[in-house]
Amino acid sequence: MSLILKRSINIAGHPTSISLEEEFWEALKQVAQGERCSLPDLVAKIDKERTGGLSSALRLHVLKTLQNGTQTAANAVSDSVGD
Repeated sequence: MSLILKRSINIAGHPTSISLEEEFWEALKQVAQGERCSLPDLVAKIDKERTGGLSSALRLHVLKTLQNGTQTAANAVSDSVGD
């Protein structure tokens, strides 16, 4: 069973709390590294493009990254699940 972690990130100058499973936090960090940006910058980018809830949009971004064959995110998810 995955542990859900709540974290606060500044987006556009204001703090936002986000609840995600630990594996998704790790995958998002790897996606940010692959995109050569910080985690808050990646979250802000996803936030601007989303139509639903932020946590769901973040999970979908990880999924789409995996579906597009980005090796960095695939490694992050497999490493997190293996722990």
